[in-house]
Amino acid sequence: MDCIFCKIANKEIPTNFVYEDEFVVAFNDISPVAPVHVLVVPKKHIANLLELTSDDGQLMLHIMATVIPKIANEQGLAENGFRLVVNTKEDGGQTVPHLHFHILGARAMAWPPG
Repeated sequence: MDCIFCKIANKEIPTNFVYEDEFVVAFNDISPVAPVHVLVVPKKHIANLLELTSDDGQLMLHIMATVIPKIANEQGLAENGFRLVVNTKEDGGQTVPHLHFHILGARAMAWPPG
């Protein structure tokens, strides 16, 4: 598989992780749109949100209840808040076909996002 996020997760492409465990990696986006812009990427290849199955429930719980709060706290985002974005497919703005979560923070976010 020629997936850049799989290569990053498998350490085939050197990346400084802000977080790693057996299920996910997290690293700073190379084109940040906020002062804090961290990507949370499952190590398991899942193309997008619509490809999740009931077998992925524990993974999603781990990401949402453990990983994202930990990163938000470590990055100083917990007090004032942050935005969590999951782009899905082309019209949703997904540019890498591997499920990932954008943690955006350290500035006020506008609405609508565009």
